[in-house]
Amino acid sequence: MSNVDPGYLNKNGIALMLFESGLISALMLLLSNTFIFAFKSFGFEYPIDYNVLLAVISFVIMAQVISFAFGLYSKNFRENFKEIRKRLFVGFLAAIVSSFLLTDPPAHNWQAFLPVTFAAIITLFILCYLRFQLLNLTVSHAIKRRVLILGAGTRAYSIEAETRREADRRQFNIHAYVKFPGDQPNMIKRDAEVNLDMSLDSYVDLHNIEQVVVATDERRDNLPFEQLKKCKAQGVSVIDIVTFIENETGKIAIDVVNPDWIIFSEKFIGSNKFNASCQWLVNSLLALVISVVAIPTIIIAAIAIKIEDGIRAPIFYSQVRMGGGGKPFNIIKLRSMSVNAEVGGPVWASENDSRVTRVGKIIRHYRFDELPQLYNILKGEMVFVGPRPERPEFVVKLALTIPFYNERQHVKPGVTGWAQIQYPYGASDKDSFEKLTYDLYYIKNRSYLLDLFILLRTAETVLFSRGAR
Repeated sequence: MSNVDPGYLNKNGIALMLFESGLISALMLLLSNTFIFAFKSFGFEYPIDYNVLLAVISFVIMAQVISFAFGLYSKNFRENFKEIRKRLFVGFLAAIVSSFLLTDPPAHNWQAFLPVTFAAIITLFILCYLRFQLLNLTVSHAIKRRVLILGAGTRAYSIEAETRREADRRQFNIHAYVKFPGDQPNMIKRDAEVNLDMSLDSYVDLHNIEQVVVATDERRDNLPFEQLKKCKAQGVSVIDIVTFIENETGKIAIDVVNPDWIIFSEKFIGSNKFNASCQWLVNSLLALVISVVAIPTIIIAAIAIKIEDGIRAPIFYSQVRMGGGGKPFNIIKLRSMSVNAEVGGPVWASENDSRVTRVGKIIRHYRFDELPQLYNILKGEMVFVGPRPERPEFVVKLALTIPFYNERQHVKPGVTGWAQIQYPYGASDKDSFEKLTYDLYYIKNRSYLLDLFILLRTAETVLFSRGAR
């Protein structure tokens, strides 16, 4: 596992998950047995062999897995209460059905499962209320850590730019920016800057600072190293700006990293043959399993494409993309655009693109057009999780204008990726720059656990229609 907080497994998220798991379990058991007692009081014959405890345990496990997949325990979760409520409702509904099927009541009798269902509904309302209070508590700064930024120049302003929204700062509150010699003019508000009239460690202790971020424009003979060491001795976290932005946003701040950062990051080195073989085996087996469901879906989509565009219209669309190591390959997708969509040359897709057919809008909405890429996975050209493969024409152009763009090609491209679940669909150079910050984060922190998380969150992306175009 990476030595940085990747945004999906942090102590606050773990604590919240454990607390809610215990709360849901206790409420479900209490309410279920209360309902059973009430039903029996009214003469309801309840099956004696039905295991309420097993039903509750299966419900809690399914509800928490789905909540995790929906990002409800991620520190980077930025949705409002309406979105939280919607995700909890869908999660509980799926958990009710799953636990009903798993516990197998006699003859699948819904009457036997009614107490657990009623208990789940009441628990949902209680959990929504608690989440609402937690959201208010977080936004009101009550549980945020206090952060002091060393620097008030261009590099320090990157923190302002990357965490400009209130939702981006649910984990921390910036106490102040300390101006240092050599800091370049910037857009940081004057009232946010301070000049220390005491030692740094004394200032940190006086104002209960929990974390110090080093973000000075000039670091040579400019930092109070002895005072920073005293801060660490006091239990205060001291980190650099690149790590801070990486931890808080789940992306790499390209504007403030140095080239040596790439060299000293081990994950930017290509995988050895053994790891590459294991990756292909795992992805191929998963692709074969998914194909059982994918093939009927592809057949139905193919029939719909033929009905709309005619019997001679092609079903699939092949396009050259750049793969791992800079090797081009042909990606295969269900055709969602008109046959002559790019007679004038390659162009970015746009919102409400007139080239997209009626069937194409549907299969793009649910990402069914990506299903044929299972074939690319079996050939070893792609994996399930990785940076999305880009067209060679765009790669050449973007590599000239965006720093580190070619670093994406250190790993195989994926059907889904960290950038796809963190950033909406991009169709411009600016969007490509932003997506690269997430792709570099993934490459640096990639692991099987992160891949699993991305696959789970992809289900959320599809279900709640985020990012499709």
